[in-house]
Amino acid sequence: MLSTIILQAAGGSNMLSTLVPMVLIMVVFYFFMIRPQMKKAKDHKKLVEDLKKGDKIVTTAGIHGRIVDMNDTTFLIEVEGGTKIRFDKTAISLDATKAAAPKIDIVKS
Repeated sequence: MLSTIILQAAGGSNMLSTLVPMVLIMVVFYFFMIRPQMKKAKDHKKLVEDLKKGDKIVTTAGIHGRIVDMNDTTFLIEVEGGTKIRFDKTAISLDATKAAAPKIDIVKS
């Protein structure tokens, strides 16, 4: 009977030593892969919601333009030469209006 208790304790320890690394891998995966991706998606959603007519943008394809019209899911963008192109909101990469704004450092003496 004593040998049965010792074997069960050893088996439980073996299971624990297998389970701990798996849990650690999942935690590391969450903090280094999933969480940053969720933050990036949240930031992109906020960027798209803050855009308005007249803002200069850059698409994921690298096309620079100015927003002329907005829909629920699309933007109408005017590029150089007066050409207008309709893009999905998910294709917006950068708000060039804010990116081009000069940053002023105030130095107090």
